[in-house]
Amino acid sequence: MNKAKLGTLGIQHLLAMYAGAILVPMIIGGALGFNATQMTYLISIDILMCGVATLLQVMRGKVFGIGLPLVLGCTFTAVTPIIGIGKEFGLGSIYGAVIASGLIIVLISSFFGKLVKFFPPIVTGSVVTIIGLTLIPVAFNNAAGGNSDSADYASAENVILAFTTMILIVLIYRFSTGFVRSIAILIGLVVGTVIASFMGKVDFTNVLDASWVHMVTPFYFATPEFNLVPILTMTLVAIVSLVESTGSYFALSNMTKTPIDSKSLARGYRSEGLASIIGGIFNSFPYTAFSQNVGLMQMTGVKNRAVIVVTGVMLVALGFLPKIAALATIIPTPVLGGAMIVMFGTVMSQGVKMLAVAIGKNEGNAMIVACSLGMGLGVTVLPSIFKVLPNVLQLITSNGIVAGSLTAIILNIVFNMIPWKKEALSPEAQAEMDELNPRKQSTKFSEEKA
Repeated sequence: MNKAKLGTLGIQHLLAMYAGAILVPMIIGGALGFNATQMTYLISIDILMCGVATLLQVMRGKVFGIGLPLVLGCTFTAVTPIIGIGKEFGLGSIYGAVIASGLIIVLISSFFGKLVKFFPPIVTGSVVTIIGLTLIPVAFNNAAGGNSDSADYASAENVILAFTTMILIVLIYRFSTGFVRSIAILIGLVVGTVIASFMGKVDFTNVLDASWVHMVTPFYFATPEFNLVPILTMTLVAIVSLVESTGSYFALSNMTKTPIDSKSLARGYRSEGLASIIGGIFNSFPYTAFSQNVGLMQMTGVKNRAVIVVTGVMLVALGFLPKIAALATIIPTPVLGGAMIVMFGTVMSQGVKMLAVAIGKNEGNAMIVACSLGMGLGVTVLPSIFKVLPNVLQLITSNGIVAGSLTAIILNIVFNMIPWKKEALSPEAQAEMDELNPRKQSTKFSEEKA
């Protein structure tokens, strides 16, 4: 494959993941009150770290790297927890939790396959759905203008701009195919910003003020602080992300005809943990496999690792160019809100999709979903409801995502893993466990290949 073609395909993958890559820091930075300069740096370092994480994963070493053409970025699963940690515990606790959760993933990577049975679709689907639901209010707040104290909050202009952007994204997705469909959100953001410029809502000052090149700095925003609840929260997020990444690993294994075993999976998990550690040190985020790039490879049929290496190098290079990152900051808040409604709705629908099959297997799963979603949303709305409990327990019960996740994990053990009355797991539950067993997956792949 010549260099020109490699470069073109690399840019294609970069564009496919770019909207997701820039939206995460924009949402988190906006929610935590970052100014324009801080936002530009946050976007820059996130883009750079996406490249570093991608390169760590695409290599095939003895300890790190699964060696598959994976693109990594910050998952939206982490958005709500990071915002919550930042508001309650401060920036230092965000980065301490990201580093600690990454270290935990590195330590458990060799036997994570044995822990996966505690995170079947009924559990991970519940967690993802809770996170998606709690993100929707953020999207609508941005659609209204972001700042409830501003004079134009929820004005007709803001609402029209937000929903015009949303409708544009829906129409592009509906009437396009292939690569164009995969970047529908990015196109919607660009077109929405152009429309907003004619309404006088786009300010290029930050782009003009930003420098062309800068150096990244460890602990730029804050020195890491280590607190129990943030670490527990981000570890749960990391584990859910690993379960989702495992699906991407096996999908690409089949697509590229590259068998993977437990050692390969451990290297992949270890790379994601290391990426999170580095992300925390440089005040960025945890990183996981981006499914949209897996879908793009499925569409194009190009599964060359060299293409993803090019994408990773491009991302690292862009991370040193703050003026490019500053372009993302000109997107008006209502335009961003319109895109968020689609993206956060997608997160929620992904959780519902995971739950749909699981709920139909037995009535117990329906009860798991009912209680975990109820607990997650209820604690989010009224975190002080368990104030009568000891302080140690309040650290867990006052966080909706943690409370909902633990409820799902415990009830899954009660309904699906303990053989009550000496009964074994149902055939459906056993099949679900087998699907999550890396050894079974590897054996299944070998049989299919033979």
